[in-house]
Amino acid sequence: MQELAPGLWRWTSEHPDAEPDPKPPSPADWGPEVGSVAYAVDDTLVLIDPLVRGGDWDELDALAADRRVLVLTTVAWHKRSRDAAVERYDASTSKARSKLPSAVVPIPIRGAGETMYWLPEVSALVPGDRLLGDDAGGVRVCPDSWLGYLRGIDGAGLRVLLRPLLDLPVEMILVSHGDPVEQRGREALRLALA
Repeated sequence: MQELAPGLWRWTSEHPDAEPDPKPPSPADWGPEVGSVAYAVDDTLVLIDPLVRGGDWDELDALAADRRVLVLTTVAWHKRSRDAAVERYDASTSKARSKLPSAVVPIPIRGAGETMYWLPEVSALVPGDRLLGDDAGGVRVCPDSWLGYLRGIDGAGLRVLLRPLLDLPVEMILVSHGDPVEQRGREALRLALA
């Protein structure tokens, strides 16, 4: 688990459903390591798309001590270890704005099947599958093959839907797939949406 800012951690785990040799650019074309986020704000520990493998809960247990826990998912299939975390910490999964700490802002990407989370106090954007690490220190928009289940949207349309994110002062982009952007996130986002 890596602390990226005070109260903000990211860790990676090997996803059990990752294909060992996916065909590019198929929907299965993603690496086996996926990222998860923990954010301690006020009296709450927010877990976003958590994946805990092999029963290794010790670090999260320490973070969750004396805090209420909220488990959020960005896309439906990122439930990963959600149910186990809910049971372990008697956590909530509500995305209702009234149930979230003020420092956790949901950003539904209407038409793209995803809710991203904006963490303004640490200038971090947490996407699910619509933004990916590009293996060069930036981000990229997911391949069109990942959008096939959505009606009438391709990479160009997705870029239009994501353009309002440029209004945010993004420093970090904590992607689920690939390496996170830890600095100059808005610039990385601008390049991905160009």
